[in-house]
Amino acid sequence: MTAYDYDVLYLGAGHGAFDGAPLLAQAGKKVAFVEKEKVGGTCPNWGCNAKVILENAVSLQRELRASNGIVSGSGDIDWTKNMARKKEIIAIFPNAIQGGMEELGIKFYFGAGHLKDAHTVTIGDQTVTAENIVIATGMHSNRLDIPGAEYLHDSKDFLSLDQAPDKMVIIGAGYIGLETASMMNAAGADVTVILRSDRALPEFNQRYSDALVQTLEKQGITFVKNSQTESVEQVTSGFAVKTSTGTYEADYVMDATGRTPNTADLGLEDLGIEFDKAGIAVNEYLQTAVPNIYATGDVVKKDQPKLTPTATFESQYVAKRLLGQDDKAINYPAIGTTVFTTPRLAQAGVTLDEAAAHPDQYDVVEKDVMDDWYRMVDYEKEGHLSLIYDKEKHLVGAIEISEHAEDIINALLPAIEFAYTPAQLSRLVTIFPTIGYSAIGDLL
Repeated sequence: MTAYDYDVLYLGAGHGAFDGAPLLAQAGKKVAFVEKEKVGGTCPNWGCNAKVILENAVSLQRELRASNGIVSGSGDIDWTKNMARKKEIIAIFPNAIQGGMEELGIKFYFGAGHLKDAHTVTIGDQTVTAENIVIATGMHSNRLDIPGAEYLHDSKDFLSLDQAPDKMVIIGAGYIGLETASMMNAAGADVTVILRSDRALPEFNQRYSDALVQTLEKQGITFVKNSQTESVEQVTSGFAVKTSTGTYEADYVMDATGRTPNTADLGLEDLGIEFDKAGIAVNEYLQTAVPNIYATGDVVKKDQPKLTPTATFESQYVAKRLLGQDDKAINYPAIGTTVFTTPRLAQAGVTLDEAAAHPDQYDVVEKDVMDDWYRMVDYEKEGHLSLIYDKEKHLVGAIEISEHAEDIINALLPAIEFAYTPAQLSRLVTIFPTIGYSAIGDLL
């Protein structure tokens, strides 16, 4: 039997790795990470954690101003102080994660890992071997290939921006583009969002994404649709973004045109591991074309949302599989997703578009969230919820736009995942008055 340095070696130390690694280490397996940036990967360092800390100030501002003088104050956001608070909190994560892993006996190698063969990885002039390898290298921000691309910033840059710009142009209207626009608008910036098509957030039903855009427009954000970005030039006043529909000036220009899987320079081609611009191809067990090499997280080519909870679920699945605790194909649960704008947009399960395409299988119930008195407690003004049921009256999907959409979808997830019947739902006596009580009440 071949003696390897490790039982399991992870390329990357983000959620696709560190959520499953402790299960292996606690079972006595020798485990190591290879990480070329920061331990924790995108989410803790320059992704969702950083974003939600910064966005908290926006939520506070909205509620204060919506109180119509009940709580006095301007609600102006000091972006520099907000960013300093974010940096203070975020700085905790890499060392905390690394320390927790090392206490379990897990080893860290820092540098770019390269697959030499099915069991061997090189990191600079070091070579390590492992019985199994898990590729969890995540994604990076896309960069437009246009003249002046050197003037563009990505989400990682923005989430460390100490001074809020006066005028900002954002190219792209996905999650990152709209969340950034919402935050910067609240911080007092003049924000323009450039869309290459006529709609934002293609992952969501258009009626809902259009409703969100309309609300953001009322808040003062400008949306330019069906516009191709052609170049960025430095001018006296800052930068000029030239597009097919006109030129837009800004102090800060952000490229939010998407994210690209980190597959370059891993040695995938030499091992016959299939991949393309959508990520690494895996089978129903998350194995690549090389059976002892797995892939998890955002680097994987898949239909499921590329989110932190998805990576966590995959990481733990692979760990259990390697321990012989799960020999079945991965069975994804209902995965909730939200856009952290003001208001929020969130969904889970069967989508409205899927329901519309299969009216023989699904029924849709529409709800005006303002029919519930509790929504007025923290000054909500508008919102809508669509509930998707199968023909046996099980809730199978939901989508909401409101100030609390993410909390509502979280509250509904158990009903979606475990197919609660109306009788079972009526057994849930939730705390009153809360938003969770309202969420379950909408189902009865």
